[in-house]
Amino acid sequence: MAERVADRPPAPPGGSSGAAARVSVVGYEDGGPVHRSDLLAVEEPLEIRVVAETAGRRVRHPVAVTMRTPGHDFELATGFLFSEGAIHARRELWRLDYCEPASPEERGNVVEAYLAPGVAFDAAALSRNVYTSSSCGVCGKTSIEQVLAQLPARRPAAGPPLERRWLLRLPAALGDAQPVFARTGGLHAAALFEPPVEGWADAAGAARPVVLREDVGRHNALDKLVGSLFLDERLPAAGRLLLVSGRASFELVQKAALAGLPALAAVGAPSSLAVELAGRLGMTLIGFLRDGRFNVYAGGQRVTG
Repeated sequence: MAERVADRPPAPPGGSSGAAARVSVVGYEDGGPVHRSDLLAVEEPLEIRVVAETAGRRVRHPVAVTMRTPGHDFELATGFLFSEGAIHARRELWRLDYCEPASPEERGNVVEAYLAPGVAFDAAALSRNVYTSSSCGVCGKTSIEQVLAQLPARRPAAGPPLERRWLLRLPAALGDAQPVFARTGGLHAAALFEPPVEGWADAAGAARPVVLREDVGRHNALDKLVGSLFLDERLPAAGRLLLVSGRASFELVQKAALAGLPALAAVGAPSSLAVELAGRLGMTLIGFLRDGRFNVYAGGQRVTG
């Protein structure tokens, strides 16, 4: 059974630990310079490796390096591998481990995902998928066709309607549930919400996130969330809504669709390719969900009220 942790191992002496680091700054205000300390979101590299059985022996494959906020690293690695098509079911993942560091800088910054015996791994195909995702703004239609080919034959059920009053409550609920952002102001968030049954949009707890993850990268935040659902065997996540703190990109729509989510809302704007992909997938895509308003770019039949 795969292990998972909330935070990385302790940092070496003198280093920062956790998701926030305190630094000294000089603030300039009306009265002149003020020396004080400030909390910043931590950003460090994470290398993801896959350990797979090849010709009777286990081989390590370095597959990606991402800049992330430490914490929920196992979920990040799992969500990344799932969204890139390297793993499809919980039984394919044997365990997760931090690699023994070769230097103090590597401590807690290399995660190895061990695949179960007999699970095939195509390192070259994963490299091609990662390149396609990162260049999606260039490849356009080709990327959409590849995403459609990766999705399950059956689309997730639409789930409960998305009531307007309930949607307008979500940005405040997202902010209230972001502990590290409240301290640093420097993190993106991805949150999963359970739409209430009709007539219960104002019920206590109706706008409370089911799962929330934070990271300096909005894609990483979503990978952590999806990885959490994968490890708990809660995919596909049909009938739920994903809210992200920034803009809605092509990649976020892609990752949400692969997780079986029928609706994605963003505090910021969507991209044109994100709107096109959501329309092709039958997803609801909402943008500019803030300040008591929002725009519906695709799948408006789910929005009521």
